[in-house]
Amino acid sequence: MTELYRVPNMHERKAKMTDLADAFVALPGGIGTFDELFEAWSWNALGYHAKPFCLLNVAGFWDGMIHFIDHATDSGFLSQSRRKQLLVAQTPDEALNLLDEAAGRATQGMVW
Repeated sequence: MTELYRVPNMHERKAKMTDLADAFVALPGGIGTFDELFEAWSWNALGYHAKPFCLLNVAGFWDGMIHFIDHATDSGFLSQSRRKQLLVAQTPDEALNLLDEAAGRATQGMVW
């Protein structure tokens, strides 16, 4: 970390984060983490960015959320292709590998 960015509000904070990021990894967290994850995902769906995102599922922390997202997909509220965008890794190394693969597909114009 070499630079400090000050922004006036949370919306601009997330926009700045998205602009500076190459990818997103959601570690175990609370409402702020949920908000940032889903905003990155929805901004991707809206075409604001094509950056990959991943849940780092430490000790099964995200299992319930993954189950819910799969339920939303099975119920027709989330497409299979959109569901596949949410990468899930058990270790930091796996997360980096998945994100690198997804970023490579995105730069080739492929759906990840």
